[in-house]
Amino acid sequence: MSRETQIKPKQKILIVDDDRTQAETLARVLRLEGYEAVVAESGREALGELAVGVFDLVLTDFKMPGMDGLELFRKVHEAHPELPVLIITAHGTIETAIEAVRAGVADFLQKPVYAEELMHRFEKVLRERALQTENAELKKRLLHRDRGDAMLGASDVMSRQREEIRRVARTEATVLILGESGVGKELVADAIHYGSARADGPHVKLNCAAIPENLLEDELFGHERGAYTGASQRRQGRFELAHGGTLFLDEIGELPLGLQVKLLRLLQERKFERLGGSESIEADVRIVCATNRDLEAHVREGKFREDLYYRINVVPIQVPPLRARGDDIVLLARHFAREAGARNGRPIEALAPVALTSLRNHSWPGNVRELRNVVERAVIMGSGSTLTEGHLSIGPALVAGSTNGSGPVTDADAALIRELMQSKIGFEEFERELLVRALERNRGNQSRAARMLGMTRRTLQYRIDKFGIDTASMRASS
Repeated sequence: MSRETQIKPKQKILIVDDDRTQAETLARVLRLEGYEAVVAESGREALGELAVGVFDLVLTDFKMPGMDGLELFRKVHEAHPELPVLIITAHGTIETAIEAVRAGVADFLQKPVYAEELMHRFEKVLRERALQTENAELKKRLLHRDRGDAMLGASDVMSRQREEIRRVARTEATVLILGESGVGKELVADAIHYGSARADGPHVKLNCAAIPENLLEDELFGHERGAYTGASQRRQGRFELAHGGTLFLDEIGELPLGLQVKLLRLLQERKFERLGGSESIEADVRIVCATNRDLEAHVREGKFREDLYYRINVVPIQVPPLRARGDDIVLLARHFAREAGARNGRPIEALAPVALTSLRNHSWPGNVRELRNVVERAVIMGSGSTLTEGHLSIGPALVAGSTNGSGPVTDADAALIRELMQSKIGFEEFERELLVRALERNRGNQSRAARMLGMTRRTLQYRIDKFGIDTASMRASS
């Protein structure tokens, strides 16, 4: 088999040598071997070729006027770190060769170099580069797959969601992720980034609701030294840190109006200034936003700028609540149980059918986040390799209107449960109210309250301690 059939045809090589005749001779040899060859007579000319063309390898002479081969390598490596460079010289020393290899030069050759040896070196370097590229692509696909696994689901709604994410990820469009708290909006943002051409770039995140308003501008844009008292040195903001990658702005509906103006300008002009600075900085950043708010209502109420809303709402993605995902609840519960079991040294082999029924019947106001927490607590506090209904702390009996315990659940209790499930309170507040209600109905008797809630007395005691519930006062008042 000839060498030409063994290599990828038309791989492009840049030859840099101030001896034009020698460079053209080598170029002809390379073309006969199935390569595409371009000649440059100086380092400066070579950089010009690299600025407008795509090459697979650079072969440069070491001793050249103006810019030698090692200096050219450093400039090439800075702009194209993945591009292999070979240096050939008649004047090299061992020290020079060592310096070149340490700097990252792919190979350092001493003249005279014969065509057969040179072709062998080329093939070796190009095979190594192809393997590195393949490994990088594989790593990217695996990372994307792992991130996608976090959005498990066999329902039609999730299949459509994943396909929508795949399509959007391949673009540069600004994305607005919408959905209730706990549905996995951040996971969608991760999938968009790692499925995009920016996957190897930074993925920077900022929760706009978690940073005090007076610090948020600094977090976003950074500051110059002396911008304010205490600013002893320059600081990069999230936009600058995300250069070449993706910036995920969670809870975008909480962004103050003053900063909304600055974000709008950045989206329009792709430039910004640090606090206390006048230099315009380019922002090569893809923006992905998320919110659980009704931004259209915020616009009508004057809380969110209409022009910014349309800028960030180029591609909206609505993440469905868990209650709309059918049997995904069971699939996710089993997945979370295996994960929690592995982390806590307690392998979980199954979930009891009654437990699965309780999980399906719950409305999950906290969505996937709530389900994960419920399952993990069940793994930690339970026993055995099977999770039962008694291990779960979602109050299935109380929610369902069970008559276990000291008496039936009243209409007032059921109304309270429905009110809590539809409210904006967090899951822990929801859980505490259920515990308190069950304990009050049973006059502080923990055994009866545990039966009413469908959990073990030990699990109930753990939660009483966790929430600091005073059962003595309940008994005293009975």
